[in-house]
Amino acid sequence: MNAKIRPLSGFPELLPAQRVVEQQVVDTLRHVFELHGFAGIETRAVEPLDQLLTKGETSKEVYVLRRLQEQEGGKDAGLGLHFDLTVPFARYVVENAGRLEFPFRRYQVQKVWRGERPQDGRYREFTQADIDVVGRDTLSFHHDVEVARVMLDALRRIDFLPGFRLQVNNRKLLEGYFLGLGLDDPAPAMTAVDKLDKQSPEAVAALLVEGGLDADLARRCLAIAEISSTDTSFVQQVRDLGVEHPLLEEGLTELAAVVEGCAGLVGPRVEVVADLRIARGLDYYTGTVFETRMRGHEALGSICSGGRYDALATDGRTTYPGVGISLGVSRVLVPLISRTGLVADRSVPSAVLVALVDDAPEARAASEAVADALRARDVACEVSPSPQKFGKQIRYAERRGIPFVWFTTAEGGHEVKDIRSGEQVTADPAAWTPPHEDLRPQVTSHDPQEMTK
Repeated sequence: MNAKIRPLSGFPELLPAQRVVEQQVVDTLRHVFELHGFAGIETRAVEPLDQLLTKGETSKEVYVLRRLQEQEGGKDAGLGLHFDLTVPFARYVVENAGRLEFPFRRYQVQKVWRGERPQDGRYREFTQADIDVVGRDTLSFHHDVEVARVMLDALRRIDFLPGFRLQVNNRKLLEGYFLGLGLDDPAPAMTAVDKLDKQSPEAVAALLVEGGLDADLARRCLAIAEISSTDTSFVQQVRDLGVEHPLLEEGLTELAAVVEGCAGLVGPRVEVVADLRIARGLDYYTGTVFETRMRGHEALGSICSGGRYDALATDGRTTYPGVGISLGVSRVLVPLISRTGLVADRSVPSAVLVALVDDAPEARAASEAVADALRARDVACEVSPSPQKFGKQIRYAERRGIPFVWFTTAEGGHEVKDIRSGEQVTADPAAWTPPHEDLRPQVTSHDPQEMTK
């Protein structure tokens, strides 16, 4: 007796027409990343646990790798599936430093795994798309601006996504501000500020007081988190708070440079905001930090984040500082697919179904020859699986969403039929091409299952 198959929570799977949407997003990201000179890599799925658990992600549940045929505690027990792409990339850089040219620019689109409680926008297995620039010992600040611009360029080209807001801050700014207030250790205050998206200012202030600050100092700590602007006016707003520190000034200068550097990409679907409550929870960030929220879907939280890290990768002699930004591809698409019916207008790449005249081998060979001629010019097509009546072959194409059916006439000529309009014309398999919009599946909010009813 077969066991009943049940969905596995947190491991999303897409139907073919939905998968087309994901592929188009990934193709656009890869295209734009390569336009900006980023090289693609892929790292292994597993890393040593001691590496995974020492990079500021100890709160994440790492999936441990263990072979079933080995005893508990076997040699694989010290390996875990990677929960992001930054930690594996840091290891990759150190391991291959002698064969890389610095600054090294890479993009990576890959699956990652986190043992989180599954919920909307959070999954146990999901796809991320990262870009990073890494230097040897030093890395110029202008790369902080660059990675933000590259990701904005990529996102704005995916026109079926909602608009989005890139929120940017600088941890030097926050750290310098808290040091200027007289805090010996600014880390707890930075952690508290990062909670403001999920907790009220009063609750966060209470946490600071519980940590040993008086109420007035807690209030002054939160004052900086109230500042945000779409231009560099935040600089004066911070100075008006009356706190001074060299690290604060450095952070203000860098944050202003990012906002100014991204201004040319701002438009109806793109907003860039200096948001001084953004701190990011990962302790390896040292300067610029990014978070991105999707318009109309803010409850998902940040769908694209990252920042500057100056000491994540080192071999003990050389340090490899870097800056990067990561898009949660699944985090964006799976909720959109579920909520808006975001799919492709057909579930197969085929633009043409080549009809079969009869069962004879030479008939199939003739149809295959037509298909080969079309494919030679990058027209995706398939040959009908059986020589049913032409009406049934057309209905087969309709069910699969294929817009054109190709026929070979009794005289050896060729005709192609647009089964949506009913128009049928003479065509040459060595020259005919469908309209551009029919060459590939197009993303739409229309459910392609309706086409089968």
